[in-house]
This record gives sequence, C-alpha cells and structure tokens, in this order.
Amino acid sequence: MRRWGVVVVRGRSMQPTLYDGDRLLVRHGARPRPGRLVVVRLPRRGLAVKRATTRRDDGWWVERDNPDEGTDSWLVGAIPDEDVLAVVRMRLWPWRRARR
Repeated sequence: MRRWGVVVVRGRSMQPTLYDGDRLLVRHGARPRPGRLVVVRLPRRGLAVKRATTRRDDGWWVERDNPDEGTDSWLVGAIPDEDVLAVVRMRLWPWRRARR
C-alpha cells in the first residue's frame, strides 16, 4: 500500500527548484520516472531530495539542480531501487511557490 508523507527540504543542492525549508508532499513507494524529484537514501549521507534522471542496471542516477552544492550520483554512483524511497508530488509550502 502506498503512503503519503511530508518532507522538509534542508540545504541548497536543489536550488533554484527547491529551497531550504520548503515542504513537499511525497508518495512513498511510487515508481520514479526520469525528470521527477525523488527522496533517496544517499550512502553515508542520509536522506535527500534529488532529480531522477535515468534508470540504469545498478539503480537510479540522481542529480542535484545546483551544481555548486550537495551530493548526487556523480559523487556516489547510482542509487539502488530500495534506496529510492518516495516521489515528490508537489510543494506544499511556501504558498507563493506551491505550484512551481
């Protein structure tokens, strides 16, 4: 059964798409698609929101939107399917950017 949840963005790796403190509605267990934002478990770094770009044999290639901040598959490799935890459905807060 798929579950809904809310996550809070921390850091600047997804700017200008997402900002520190943004709240996102996510669907746990949803199937990622290239271009979608996903919540992943990064090796030795914890949870993060990244952009799924390509499905490979060894997992999902995920990238940050801000090339000057954060960690992505260019540093840690593909993310195994079991470590892609949720798909972002929409921004809930702040309201002024909720539809972006």
